[in-house]
Parts: sequence; C-alpha cells; structure tokens
Amino acid sequence: MTEIPGYPATGGWRDGDPVGGRRWVEWDRPLELESGESLPDVRIAYQTWGRLDSKGTNAVLVLHALTGDSHVAGDIGPGHPSPGWWEGLVGPGLSLDTDRFFVVAPNVLGGCQGSTGPSSPAPDGRPWGSRFPRITIRDTVRAEEVLADALGIDSWAAVVGGSMGGMRVLEWALTFPERVDRALVLACSAASTAWQIAWAAPQLHAIRSDPDWLGGDYHDTGRSPLSGLGVARRIAHITYRSAQELDTRFGRRPQEGEDPDHGGRYAVESYLDHHAGKLARRFDPASYVLLTEAMNGHDVGRGRGGVAEALRRMPERTMVAGVSSDHLYPLEQQEEIARHLPVPGKARVITSPHGHDGFLVQVDQVAALIKELMADAG
Repeated sequence: MTEIPGYPATGGWRDGDPVGGRRWVEWDRPLELESGESLPDVRIAYQTWGRLDSKGTNAVLVLHALTGDSHVAGDIGPGHPSPGWWEGLVGPGLSLDTDRFFVVAPNVLGGCQGSTGPSSPAPDGRPWGSRFPRITIRDTVRAEEVLADALGIDSWAAVVGGSMGGMRVLEWALTFPERVDRALVLACSAASTAWQIAWAAPQLHAIRSDPDWLGGDYHDTGRSPLSGLGVARRIAHITYRSAQELDTRFGRRPQEGEDPDHGGRYAVESYLDHHAGKLARRFDPASYVLLTEAMNGHDVGRGRGGVAEALRRMPERTMVAGVSSDHLYPLEQQEEIARHLPVPGKARVITSPHGHDGFLVQVDQVAALIKELMADAG
C-alpha cells in the first residue's frame, strides 16, 4: 500500500499513482450490492484539493452528475478529457475554500473515468461489459464509503451535489447519518418520477438499438455504440436546457453555411450535434446505460417507510435548491424534499434561463448557497 502524504495509512486498500491529480483506491474485498450480488476488486478514482486537518473534520464531499467525473476544477490535462465541471467553486478564497476545507470528488461506481465500471477488466481479465451487475444509487454511496474510510474521514463537514449527485447526497445522509454534518441537495427529486423515467427510456433504447451495442459486450471488439450514445445525448440535452434558452439563442436560424431546405441543419441541430460528439469522445455508452438505470431506480423512501419518513432523518443542516427553469427536475420536487426535512422550509431558487443545467452554469448563486451552509463549519 502506498501512503498518501498527510493521510493515515488504512488497511484494506491500495492507493494508485496520481495522474493529472487523480488517484485511485482499490478495495481488497467484494462490495456487497443491494441486489444481493457482490462486485470484486472495486476501484474508485478521486481527486482532492486542500488538506485534511489533524482532527479529520474539514472534509467536503462533492458528487457529480450523470456524465461528470472527479475533475471538479482544473484544466484539461493528463487523465482529464474535459475541464473542470464546476469551475469557480473550489480553490483558495472560493466558496469551497481549500485553505479551510479538504475537498474530495470521486468518480462514481459504474463510471468510466477511473472507477470500476462496465469497461473495466473483470476477474477473468476481459471487460465486464454486460456481466457488470445492476447497481443502485445506494450502491454507489457504499463504494464512496470505502473511499472515506481509506482517507481516514469519519464524517463529512458537508456533502454537496446536483442531479445524480444530489441523489447521492440524499443517500449519503440517510445511509450514514452519523457521517454527514451538512448537506446541499441541488436539482433532484426524492424519488425518480414517471416523467424522468420516460425521458430516459428513448435514450436507453437508442444505445441498445445501435448495431455496435452487441448486447453490451463491445469493449474488446474495436466497436462502440457511439451513434446510439449521440442520439441519447441529444435527447438528454433537450431535457437539460430550457425552451426559453434555446429559442432565444437559436430561434429558427440555419447553421452558418447550411440551408435546412436543402438538407442543411438549423443552428439548434448543430448545437445538439456538437454536444453529442463531445460526449462520445469521453464517455462509455455502457456506463451511460448503467447509471441511467440507477437513476431510474432512485427512491429514498424504499425500505425506509416512504419518502416523507425518510427525509425526516436528514441532517438538520440540510439546504435544498432547484433551478427556476428546470423542466426535468422541477422546483416542486425540491419543495417536497424541503417540506419533509427535520427543520422544514422552502427550497432555495437558482434563477436561471438554462434549465436543469442551471446548477452547473450559475456558479455564483451556488457559491452563495455553499458559503451560507458552511459559514459555521470548522
């Protein structure tokens, strides 16, 4: 085992060599899943900013959305296919002030940026592919518990995340209440709705209908269902943005140099093509399917007496916020969470024309929420 400078050496894990600031924790025993199956040789990729204090009480866990990863802040570089997805929040003097806090961001279990997922080698050396077991949001949190143990973090000063990250915030606080002091839940629901599952359905169908899907066992064939992933991303991106934004930005304009009446594209079509191509260059379609299905199954009330009963067990210092123009996870869903907290209140509103992605775009408003939540920390 390699000891990380400044961290306690904890048995049962091995720290990998850093690449572009990213490290790995490998667990030497199977991870038991909600389904009753187990996953051997789990590896979780993560990045950190700042230092853990001597009492281990200044750690903040930041959890990414569906196609995010551990690279919350920083430029494109070795090991990073894209720049940080929440720039402006992590660093000296920022809302997650690295002079005060030790910020940890893992790549989710089932992902494709360093953590164990369908593209990872199974014990027989071949990619997991279709053999990778179905996982839940709770399973991803159980894997992140391994990371916390490895880093010697008994409790988080705060757990923060939006969308799928917000689902994981809820599950962290409810599964390990003694380990979460504060929670910031952004742009998610307490349980996935028919509306959200319905939008996911054509995305999953697009990937599985791609002839290169090969039943999920394409990883060692030189083929990949990137066309299907591109269609899925186009559908998803429409749900992530608002009608107001798209109409204002693009209207009915044709793409420059193209004529829609003669086979060309409208500007908004080019925009969706661009985002489809970007995702295809950095994300594994099987991870997209696996994690989308995990989000479909999200329900904090499962086995806890229902949503209302479960939410009453959240930390007293829980803040919930949604985006004013979000039509995928509308504000009424954050209001439901806030209403059933131990200290009931109203959800905060991130004012944005950008739809669901507003929690990523309106960094100044999110920063203000974090500063308020963390004002008495440390």
